[in-house]
Amino acid sequence: MRKVFAVAWKEVRQIRRDPLSLLMLLGIPAFMLVVFGYAISFDVEHVPLGVQDRDLSRSSRELVDAFTASGRFDLAGYFPRDAALSRALETGRVRLVLVIPEGYGEDVAAGRRAAVQVLLDGTDSNSATTALGYASGIVRAANAKLLVSALRKAGLEAALEAAIDFEPRVWYNPELESSHFLVPGLIGFILMLTAVLSTALSLVREAERGTLEQLRVSPVGSAQILFGKILPYLVIALLAVVLILVAARALFGIEVKGPYADLFLVTVIYLVGGFGFGLLISTIADSQAVAFQVGLMTSLLPTLLLSGFIFPIHNMPKVLQAVTYAFPARYYLVTLRGIVLKGTNLVPYLDQVAFLSIYALVVLGVASARFARRGVA
Repeated sequence: MRKVFAVAWKEVRQIRRDPLSLLMLLGIPAFMLVVFGYAISFDVEHVPLGVQDRDLSRSSRELVDAFTASGRFDLAGYFPRDAALSRALETGRVRLVLVIPEGYGEDVAAGRRAAVQVLLDGTDSNSATTALGYASGIVRAANAKLLVSALRKAGLEAALEAAIDFEPRVWYNPELESSHFLVPGLIGFILMLTAVLSTALSLVREAERGTLEQLRVSPVGSAQILFGKILPYLVIALLAVVLILVAARALFGIEVKGPYADLFLVTVIYLVGGFGFGLLISTIADSQAVAFQVGLMTSLLPTLLLSGFIFPIHNMPKVLQAVTYAFPARYYLVTLRGIVLKGTNLVPYLDQVAFLSIYALVVLGVASARFARRGVA
């Protein structure tokens, strides 16, 4: 361990000579959290609403008010002519249009089935689906209100008692805010990216300067060199985790509900795997530019696309679902979301932790073997 700490102290001195790199390792994760946390959102709010009210009755105005009072839709204007309505949809001025035909108020007053139409801009399918769900919910609520009124007028109050009393309750994220789902994923994405690139560039940089060969001929083993290289960056990465958690609490109101000890334990295992993969890249790349490109391609894209960070794994084709098992971010995000959002400990996620541990041991073993046999050219 003396030799490991000696190599680690050498790396610390090297980092101190390059304060910009230290600032990037500590500051960029928090900066990326802020940028991505606000830029990426699945919440659909303030949908521009257009209205074509051909009835101009009290009932039609109440329906329009139900849309605007929901907080999901912003009234963008009334469009009495079809041509103006089409232009508004084409230019994106409105995303959803409520069309109320003539006779709507009379049908409602007479207790007859009344028809309305919703026109939707489907170019953004995700937002359109969510907006359509909001609109359907508002119309169902208005329909239920009319049905209750009709039953009471007919003296059938007893029928209301036979109805199903539906009371949904959302656990862990009652407000259904997408930031609560995305921010833990951002933590895993940022940590993997910085862990892989920092270690890969560090070793390749030393190889380019010729100082790595001096280490290799010293009485320090390959494993001791690699662990000494990892140790300072592990401490820096854990400090970055603290900054990220503080920023998540201050900006998005996300607090860790589970044990901090379990959170940092699984994070250490995840980071060790990322550092090991960065070391493995350094034994393949012959320049910092190549190491950066390989590290970016092999850590950024899989963590972003194949970890469940943004796209649900169960919606992927079976072949891609099988591929996701090769990437540690998949296991880390499941565990992290459980600890942060659900307040659990590591016990329900021991299988995920086991996969992370196996991955870390395998990549560290392969990197150490390649480093001992070939070094970094």
